[in-house]
Amino acid sequence: MRPIVKWAGGKTRLLDSLRPHVPARVRTYIEPFAGGAALFFALASESPRRFERAVLCDANAELVTCYRAVKKNAEAVIRAMARYRYDRTLFYETRDLDPTRMTDVNRAARFLFLNRTCYNGLWRVNSKGKFNVPFGRYRDDLRICDPDTLRAARVALVRTKIHIGDFTKATARAGEGDFVYFDPPYVPVSKTADFTSYAAGGFGPEDQARLVAEIRRLRTVGARVMLSNADTPETRALYKGFRMDEVEAPRPINSNKKKRGLARELVVVADD
Repeated sequence: MRPIVKWAGGKTRLLDSLRPHVPARVRTYIEPFAGGAALFFALASESPRRFERAVLCDANAELVTCYRAVKKNAEAVIRAMARYRYDRTLFYETRDLDPTRMTDVNRAARFLFLNRTCYNGLWRVNSKGKFNVPFGRYRDDLRICDPDTLRAARVALVRTKIHIGDFTKATARAGEGDFVYFDPPYVPVSKTADFTSYAAGGFGPEDQARLVAEIRRLRTVGARVMLSNADTPETRALYKGFRMDEVEAPRPINSNKKKRGLARELVVVADD
């Protein structure tokens, strides 16, 4: 199993650094900032599966609707995607559509098409919550739909609760034996490196502080917690007192190609 979406900041290439911090057996796996959910899909593919049940949450309504539609009827989503092809005009026509007027299946197909064909798989919205990432340049034979991946994702999502909203919606009932992995919008490493606009309203300093407070609360109820964030003086100050491991992650998105490469990140662990 692997993610069904491309996602800026996705954790597929960091799985070897994340897996060792996940307990061998977990009652409920909780990911409040689901995004591409790379760790969730990786753990779900293990045999025996590490967790009994799972909770995914995200503030991005299009992403959550997509996961719910694949969970309910992956075959219908696959059929709905048959109309899409790698085409610039079709991309902008589809981007301009109002997804709230669509069925969940067609909304999911639209989301997956835009995600596949937009610039670097980046999902960004304006102040009105409208997706505004431009068309991406790929090979003409770009594969729009991957039926096998969608079918495998459905298997992983069947026993998973999927919520839309603030991260606290996913963690409200967490307790002893549960494992929470936070992968929030990162603290910006510079004024031009702010990728927090994946949903209207963004995710600012006050939200980062709320997140730290929630981690501390989760530890008092016996849940184990792991978090990823950029390695900056601000994040080190936020997570002071927790164990912090430095890792290097690929940085595929930057307007300046020379600045693409490896970036330092922190894996924060609160398990004792």
